[in-house]
Order: sequence, then structure tokens, then C-alpha cells
Amino acid sequence: MSARHPWAGDVRARLYERVRERGYDTLTAFAEARPAVPLHGLADELGEDDVAAVQVFSGLLAEAEQRRQVTRLVRDVLVRELSDDFPDGWPTVMDDATRMDVAIALGRWSGYTPETHQERVDRASDALLAAPPPPGWRPLGPDDELLQTLLPDEEA
Repeated sequence: MSARHPWAGDVRARLYERVRERGYDTLTAFAEARPAVPLHGLADELGEDDVAAVQVFSGLLAEAEQRRQVTRLVRDVLVRELSDDFPDGWPTVMDDATRMDVAIALGRWSGYTPETHQERVDRASDALLAAPPPPGWRPLGPDDELLQTLLPDEEA
């Protein structure tokens, strides 16, 4: 039996069926129960062969828009990207190679950022590169104090 392609069929229905099978009512609740797990890790858990990270993000974004918590989701995605690339926390040495690794992680974060938040994410990324957090800093969720300072909630 061959695996189903991630874009075949009703992606949204498949996502929510898988989330419910795991005991959650929403994709957000599923993701929040797995703090700092990269989006591709969430996708693999929901269907290694037929769920893509961007599909998980799209579902999370739709839920965040309904709850008016897009900024919180944007911070959450950064936590997940940093956790994937820097599982031991922010690098202790910021040489050229490490700065490039950080820039790549921030670029992926930017790639997941909705247009409405792009300028704010660009400023936050610039701030992280200009004045890096302490070595070993590892945000565990979107409510991290430094992240809230860099990207405060604006939704009303």
C-alpha cells in the first residue's frame, strides 16, 4: 500500500481527524501540548507520509486568526524553529558560521510569517542578530518574556 500524497484529498479534514484521534479538539491544543516541537515534527506525528509542516502551520494560522492570536502564533513558530536548530539553546559563540545558522533559522521563521506581521518579524530578527540573547537562552513557548518584548501582542 503506497502512502497518500500530503496534498491529496481533503487536507483540513485529515488534519482534524488526526488531531481528534489523539484526543484534541483543535490543532492549537495539539501543538500546545508539544511545546518547542518543530512544525515538521508535528506534521510527522499527524501523518509522516501525508501531512506537511506548511499544512500544520496553515491550520494553526486559521485558528489563531479566529482567536485573534496571530502574534502569539508567530512567536510560537520562532520557538519551534530555534528548538529545531539550537536544541541546547542560543549559541555561546557567534562567529560567522553561527551567525549564518541563526540567520537561516530566522529566515525560515520569516517564511512562515503572515504578511501582516512581516515587518515586525524583520525588526525582531534584526534585534536578535544585533543584540543576541544570553548564550543558552531557549524559549520553551510563545509566552517567553524576551519574545514578548521583541514581538508584543497587538491583536485586540
